[in-house]
Amino acid sequence: MESLKAHFSWTVVFMLGLLSSTGQGFLVNLTVLEAAARRGAVCLDGSPPAYHLAPGFGPGMNSWLVHIEGGGWCHNITNCFARKVGRLGSSRAMGSIVFSGILSDRRDLNPEFYNWNRVKVAYCDGSSLTGDVDRATNLHFRGARIFDAVMEDLLRQGMRYAESALLSGCSAGGLAAILHCDRFRALLAAAARVKCLSDGGFFVNVRDVTGAEYMKSYFSEIVATHGAAKSLPSSCTSKMSPGMCFFPQYVVKQIRTPLFVLNAAYDSWQIRNALLSPGSDPAGAWKECASDMSLCDTSQLEALQAFRMQFLGALRGLGASPAAGMFVNSCFAHCQTEMAEIWHFDGSPVLGNTTIAGAVAEWFYDRRPFKNVDCPYPCDSSCRNIRYVPEEFLPGENLHHKLRHLLMCSPAQSFYFSWARELTPKSR
Repeated sequence: MESLKAHFSWTVVFMLGLLSSTGQGFLVNLTVLEAAARRGAVCLDGSPPAYHLAPGFGPGMNSWLVHIEGGGWCHNITNCFARKVGRLGSSRAMGSIVFSGILSDRRDLNPEFYNWNRVKVAYCDGSSLTGDVDRATNLHFRGARIFDAVMEDLLRQGMRYAESALLSGCSAGGLAAILHCDRFRALLAAAARVKCLSDGGFFVNVRDVTGAEYMKSYFSEIVATHGAAKSLPSSCTSKMSPGMCFFPQYVVKQIRTPLFVLNAAYDSWQIRNALLSPGSDPAGAWKECASDMSLCDTSQLEALQAFRMQFLGALRGLGASPAAGMFVNSCFAHCQTEMAEIWHFDGSPVLGNTTIAGAVAEWFYDRRPFKNVDCPYPCDSSCRNIRYVPEEFLPGENLHHKLRHLLMCSPAQSFYFSWARELTPKSR
């Protein structure tokens, strides 16, 4: 098994090097904020917060893209204890990472943001950077303090001089970008162009296939465990329970800063975890459909189309804002900014003949409004729907996640997954 792990590690190094050498990404070192720990801004395990920074150059030196990492949440003490040993709970488990997609430094792959100061905020608190509470455990729930500490350090690094700035994030990071959007705007000069982008972070309040309100209960547990209520928009918490204010649909109307929502109407994470909540499909009737939409039967497709309609209904609050932007395609996807092949590449998904990168740029620079919603599945031939690959195929909770997202839809994809299956069977 040790030789297997060694072979896997060297192969990972090779694959990351290949990505870098072909321009699909480049390695960026980790910046650890040791001093922040003294003020209580720490990861779940008590280690300091961290981020990755690629400095801007040329005309982009006074522009800042701050992208918050995704990675789900932990909703109770037991769950958070399990999370704290990996890079989603400890900066001690972090290292250099690959920047690609919206973080790329290549103009042909990232036309508008390639020369900006590009930051990826490491996610190690499990609450979308909202928690702040003392508990009698060996865990630290300080996500809100992490956000403040990272932003203060970036301001010292030069972000206070920003003429343009975009706060973005993927998945749980996309939710954080929504919840912290106005707070980010307040940090910068009034004359600066400041906007926010949520990628795969518009989680909606839907019942699962059994009719249970799983996500409502799940989000309430997250907020309660992390003491996140005081970090959520008061315009929402003054009207409903704090757990409900973790759903973007109840807060976007009150956000004053221009917000762009990038999301698949058939969000693969929400279908697999909200519509199909844990224990909701004991017989496995949804197994094939949840891995490949082309394998869904008629009743399952009807359920997915109903989910799409609920998702679009939840977006109505955002659609009323003239400053808002929207790119809602009909792909079976979750997070679409971090991969060059999806963000801006030959054959990337498009709406109105515009790539995701192009749509975000049109909206950010006020060149034209962009609020496009795709026709229902399976009408969009530009979607690159792929089959879900279970994490048990690969050793290490985070390595698989990183490489799958880096290589998804790339020429190396089929090689990588076939190699991974042969190399690491389910028995670890």
